[in-house]
Amino acid sequence: LAKKAQTRWKSISINDRANICLSIVDNMLSMKQDIAEEICWQMGRPIRYCEGEVNGFAERARHMINIAEKKLGVIDCNDQPGFNRYILREPLGLVLSIVPWNYPYLTAVNSIIPAIMAGNAVIMKPSTQTPLSAERITQATQQAGLPPGVFQTLYLDHPATESLIKDKQFNFVCFTGSVSGGIKVSEAASHEFLGLGLGLELGGKDPAYVCPDANLQTSVESLVDGAFFNSGQSCCGIERIYVHTKIYDQFVEKFVDLVNQYQLGDPSKPDTTLGPMVNAQAAGKVRQQINEAVAQGAIALIDESNFPASKESSAYLAPQVLVNVNHSMSVMRDESFGPVVGIMPVESDEEAIELMNDSDYGLTASVWTTDEARAINIGNQLETGTFFMNRCDYLDPALAWTGVKHTGRGCTLSEIGYEQLTRPKSFHLKQ
Repeated sequence: LAKKAQTRWKSISINDRANICLSIVDNMLSMKQDIAEEICWQMGRPIRYCEGEVNGFAERARHMINIAEKKLGVIDCNDQPGFNRYILREPLGLVLSIVPWNYPYLTAVNSIIPAIMAGNAVIMKPSTQTPLSAERITQATQQAGLPPGVFQTLYLDHPATESLIKDKQFNFVCFTGSVSGGIKVSEAASHEFLGLGLGLELGGKDPAYVCPDANLQTSVESLVDGAFFNSGQSCCGIERIYVHTKIYDQFVEKFVDLVNQYQLGDPSKPDTTLGPMVNAQAAGKVRQQINEAVAQGAIALIDESNFPASKESSAYLAPQVLVNVNHSMSVMRDESFGPVVGIMPVESDEEAIELMNDSDYGLTASVWTTDEARAINIGNQLETGTFFMNRCDYLDPALAWTGVKHTGRGCTLSEIGYEQLTRPKSFHLKQ
């Protein structure tokens, strides 16, 4: 069904595709309150923040829709007399989008809307933690009049997904998830088939560096939010912070004070600002990482008793700030994906750069300074997909969303994102 639908869909004009996709966005926004409640009880994000995911879905989708005509248009190469030469951007065919639970709509939109705009058909495999996301997107596409088969969903376990990829039915697989999951997807994608494209957004251990000239209040407020939003379960969340010694003590004091203002509790209550982790097992892994760091000499600055909801063997875990940390500790080296951050003092920009690059991951990195030239100089030396100055934990749809090292490969969003979802087809006509 999907392949037949895609053959018809690719012949529809980009303008007509855009109208349908814009209607999909409008339909998603009309369901925003219901979607927010479902996100809250499926994965524990505080209800006060959940509508923001639908707004982000709309922002990213509309940007990619608006740039599609320019990016997907014919590339004219007619500069040689006697010849008609041009390049078309052909859709790949059938795209499989494997979507995680932590941002089930924001990650889905990165591949789904651009793929459909490019003339592909899409099959979405949602996480079993957030299956209703697929139902809502399906509902929105049906109400918008998207032809049957252009977008479908499948509910699969890991072995079934691996088998489906090996079956050579897809032309591209877009996966967001763990490094181990990405390796399995990559192995399945290369199984006796070289024609399958692959986009992987995997783990992260995103760093921040606070320079001595940084606006202290702004950097504290932004980095606390960057570290603990969604209980730290963000691929581009801040997991390690390096602060120049000149302002280190002040920064840590203000940082800890602000973290202690979080309200950990029932995510369905409007006054809750920090919800549970996705499950007790995930919380247990973060708790173990914290305990190991403390046993190795780290100092925990947050008194867990200030967060009564935090309970051993439960999904509720108090936020934690660790100092006296170093890169021999797992908490500064391995992905945490939870409400914990380590803070280290540094003597110079050079030391900060060395430590920020000392990682197997490279999704985003941020520098906090009032000197743009300084920031650019540092950014040019960092091994990362996105570099921020005075911002973090954000995705701008006009910019390429990509990473290096174990963070993955490929790109979504921006004009470059369309290159992943199409192939060039050259026409060389002698007159």
